[in-house]
Amino acid sequence: MRATDFVESYFDAWNQQDSKGVADHLTADGIYCDIPENEQRSHDELIASPNNFFSEYVHRYELIGEVLASNDTIAFQYRIFPNDKMGKEASVKPYLGAEFMTINGDAAMIITDYYDQLGRNGSSNLAGMASRETEKRKYAKSGLDREQLIAYKYRLENIMRSKQLFLRADLTLPKLAEAVDCSINHLSQVINGGFDMSFFDYLNRYRIQYAKELLARCDGQSTAILNIAFSVGFNSNSAFYSAFKKRVGKTPAQYRRLQLNRQN
Repeated sequence: MRATDFVESYFDAWNQQDSKGVADHLTADGIYCDIPENEQRSHDELIASPNNFFSEYVHRYELIGEVLASNDTIAFQYRIFPNDKMGKEASVKPYLGAEFMTINGDAAMIITDYYDQLGRNGSSNLAGMASRETEKRKYAKSGLDREQLIAYKYRLENIMRSKQLFLRADLTLPKLAEAVDCSINHLSQVINGGFDMSFFDYLNRYRIQYAKELLARCDGQSTAILNIAFSVGFNSNSAFYSAFKKRVGKTPAQYRRLQLNRQN
């Protein structure tokens, strides 16, 4: 499968308002992660969700730059042009987004979608106005303009996913800034203002997600939870348990038992 063909087919499905076509770019057990909305959707849920979206919005999606791909990941930036119900380009300015896909065979296991909510919430209702003001304050707090912030977020996420830097227990903000090729101050602003997280919360988001995958793979006996804690970048079992419970709402042992029960 060529990454460019896969992305072109994905865009075609969105542009043709084909919700099943969009969802079929996921594996049957795949997950679509909408980061600004803080929602996750399965393959079947994604079929229904775009239908609701298409009933309200008519958009045209366009690739920005090149598609970046490795053995099992695809990353790209895109621009969205809002159209009216007649398909004519609306007066609302286009907005930007980026997606990261973890590929398994000819489909994606995980699609993570980031987009510029400041552009999407162009409505005049109070909720939209409140959301725009929140986003404006976030960008102002970061000290970077909207385009710079999105570009740095894209570069950061691509490096974190392709190189899995979060697995390094010695990873620090300066080391990550060097990998991203930006200043420490800018990277701190991107993480704090762009993701509304601290540096360690940002790292732990990746580490805990990877730990969940390892816990789900295990048979309950082969890999000790302490070994998993160290393998995903934590320096102590207590720090791992605390971070896992905070993010998942369960201890690693509870999560493992739940996954094993589902598999049996």
